[in-house]
Formats: sequence, structure tokens, C-alpha cells
Amino acid sequence: MVRSQPLAFSKSPISLTLGLCLGGGLLLACLLGSVLLGAADIAPGTVWQAIFQFDGSTEHLIIRTVRLPRAILAVVVGAALAVAGAITQGLTRNPLAAPDILGINVGAALAMVLAVFLRGSGGSYVGFAFGGAAIAAITVYWLGSMGRSGLTPLKLVIAGAALSYLLSSLTTGILILSQRTLDEIRFWLAGSLAGQDIAAIMPILPYIAVGLVGSLALGRQLTLMGLGEDVAQGLGLNTGWVKVAAAIMVVLLAGSAVALAGPIGFVGLVVPHVVRFAVGVDYRWILPYSMIAGGILLSVADTVARLVIRPQELPVGIMTALVGAPFFIYLARSKIKR
Repeated sequence: MVRSQPLAFSKSPISLTLGLCLGGGLLLACLLGSVLLGAADIAPGTVWQAIFQFDGSTEHLIIRTVRLPRAILAVVVGAALAVAGAITQGLTRNPLAAPDILGINVGAALAMVLAVFLRGSGGSYVGFAFGGAAIAAITVYWLGSMGRSGLTPLKLVIAGAALSYLLSSLTTGILILSQRTLDEIRFWLAGSLAGQDIAAIMPILPYIAVGLVGSLALGRQLTLMGLGEDVAQGLGLNTGWVKVAAAIMVVLLAGSAVALAGPIGFVGLVVPHVVRFAVGVDYRWILPYSMIAGGILLSVADTVARLVIRPQELPVGIMTALVGAPFFIYLARSKIKR
């Protein structure tokens, strides 16, 4: 660990701390809005009564069993995806990197689909999601490292895109073979927060908690890695262990998010860039800001997805793609120009 030579802040720690507090307040407001708005709007007083003065009425049941778990799920999954994306970009020093762009989310989704195909929809398959995410991460790193020049940002993105297409094709093949599997996970595959209750969320929350806390602990090391691996090693950082620890955090966060809500795209790509623009390059601030901003983005996207064609709703993955796809094109064009 490197403890000498403190890193310079691009902005005042006081202003950054204040920004975190304001972001936390905005996140709570988005969570409340997610509970209040939907196919039928609910008054704020009813939400308060459902939480603290539950009487068993239909509205209270809807809030406790549908709206509130879904709002919490949006915040948790958004935070996990955003932090996983920030770590991926910091570890690879590639602005186009994210778990979904590199095929990690698709690998987790394929493993989940295969598990449902072989065993049915009963039970928890988070272990399959972790395994699929880990195998995809290792494969794309190996493919991107082939050749004389070794691992480069461009080769990593190309390898991730190729692997994503391959794994998506395998997923489609399984769904063609099994109508039952398609019926059970059709909405989930588009990225959806619907249909999950607290009982389904709780077993996976510890994995996300470990991933988020472990990621925050790596903030300083990731900042040093951003200076270049040679510089980081010269400052005494064990870059090999940092890479392994960071990869484990990405697998935990991305695998958990996919297990809960399906392969939601572009959150891990967009949020770290917006946060970096606001707070600078210090990952001790990028990671907590990404956690809050990811929760806000997915919470707002899910609320909008429920309102645009209500009483029906769109999968939240469609809403994030509408925002993220143009942003990815912009990043790719600007990188090619440079």
C-alpha cells in the first residue's frame, strides 16, 4: 500500500462532500418518486402509513410488496452497475469499457438462461451469474491481450464486442430451443425491475454490499493505476493484486445486478463519465459519486418506463439504451478523432 505522497484533489474536499450529501438527498427524492408514480399514482401520506401504520389494505400491500421493493432494487442495481463500470474503466484505462460493453453482463445472462433451461425457474441462480461473468471477463482479457502489442484499449473493446455477439447468439439459440425458458425470462432479458420482492432481493444484497464496500476500499489504488502501471509500481503499488481484487469486485457487482434485473446496459458506461466530469480523476470520489448517480439514473429510468405507456410499462433496459447508445457513439467518435 502507498501511504506517502498524498494525491491532489482537483476540487475542494468540502465541496465534494457537500455534493455527496446533495446527491444523497436527490437519490432519496428519486426513490420516493418511484414509489409514488406508476400505473396508479399514490399520495405521499399513503406511503408513510403503509410503512409505519400498515393496515393490510390493497394500497398498503401494493406499496410494501411491489412499489417499495422495486424502488430499492432500482437504486441497488443502478449503484452496482455504475461502480462496476467505473472500476472497469479505471482498471483498463479505457473510456469505452463497461461490463456490458466487454461482454461481462452478457456472460452472466447466458449462464442464467442456461440454468433456467436446465433446471427451471425455481431457486436462486446468482452463482451461475457470477460464474458466467467471471468466465466472460477472463475470456475478453485473454482475447484482448493476444498479438505483439499486448492489451490495448481498442483490442479490448473489439474483443468485448465479438464475445458479446457470440454469447448473445448462444442465448438466442437456447431460447429458440425452449419456449418454456423464453416465456419465463422474456421480460428479464430486456432488463427489468418488475416482479421482484424483498424475499428475492435479500439473498443477493450481501454480495452487492461486499462489492460496493470492497470497491470503495480500492479507490486510492485505482487512482494510482490511472497514472500508468509503471508509475504505480514505481510508487510501491502491487498492481497484480489490485487487478485481481478489482476484477472480483466487478464480477460480484455485475453478476448480482444481472441476477436481479437482467442485462441492463449503458449504466456502467455513462455514469462514470458524467461523474468524472464533475469531480475529477480521484477514484476515492468517483466511486461514491458513481454509486449515488447510478441509483438516481436507474430509478428515474424505471419511473419513466412505467409512465410513458401506462398502464403498461417498458423494460427499464430500453430506457437506458435510449440514453446510453448515443453517448457510446459520441465517445467512440471522439476517441477515433484523438
